[in-house]
Amino acid sequence: MTVTEHRPTTTVDAAAALGAPSPSRGSGPGAVLRRVGTTALSAVVSVVLVCVVWTLFLRLAKVNKLVGKGPLDVWTFLVTAPKAATNRSDIGGHLATTLGHAGVGFVAGLLAATVVAVLFVLLSTVEQALMPVAMVVRSVPLVAMTPLLVLIFGRGVLGVTVIVGIVVFFPALVTIVFGLRSAPAQATDLVKAYGGGSWTVLRTVSLPSALPALFTAARISVPGCIIGALLAEWLATGTGLGYQMLKDSSTFAYAHLWSSVVVLTVVSVVLYYLVGAVESAVTARFGVATRR
Repeated sequence: MTVTEHRPTTTVDAAAALGAPSPSRGSGPGAVLRRVGTTALSAVVSVVLVCVVWTLFLRLAKVNKLVGKGPLDVWTFLVTAPKAATNRSDIGGHLATTLGHAGVGFVAGLLAATVVAVLFVLLSTVEQALMPVAMVVRSVPLVAMTPLLVLIFGRGVLGVTVIVGIVVFFPALVTIVFGLRSAPAQATDLVKAYGGGSWTVLRTVSLPSALPALFTAARISVPGCIIGALLAEWLATGTGLGYQMLKDSSTFAYAHLWSSVVVLTVVSVVLYYLVGAVESAVTARFGVATRR
């Protein structure tokens, strides 16, 4: 007579049944330090390579030194020049305005993309009705749409939010919809077998499994929202670092212009990695594997 051994169901077994990954073994302090060290080393190498390519390009292309400023020129303008503190303060003030515009549009665009993505997954008729309209709107260059958006929504916070939100919305929508529809089939069938409806499946399976896609959309949207804010400032508000860069190009203040570009690039990279750090913490908390 064969005796079958039964053992109690554990949390890991339940997670496996739902298609979720088992807890990671590389989540201790040592692993965190290794990831931080690897990220820091990658950042240093990237900065060095960018500076080398930047300098070589200016020299090989024989760009006029009045127009083309190199890494040393930017360093002098921001750090060692007699008016470096004033220069940093000026760029920082305009940067704060630009980041405010970008942040509002980022949140609005990401929230709108998430809500619309949920509607698309729950109601196929909504997707069939709205997706063609979204594609038509997306195909129109934002530069051409901005004057119309300004006439409708004004040059204030609402107008900037709409312009930046449009830049964020469409890439985020596609990514989040893909994430919601990539839920494990076994977990979905299990919830339905216990009588769960579409909303229950979405809440308990689709949304948790779509967290990596949501954070991917957020990371992609970081540089996009900054570009959208600059565009809004160039064409609509007349404030912020975007408008200041436009003035710099017309007044031959190229040291200020190049320094502004460098500061914006550094801030974009820092924000990108910050969203990545939040992603790692959240996905580890919910036991979801990141997709990178």
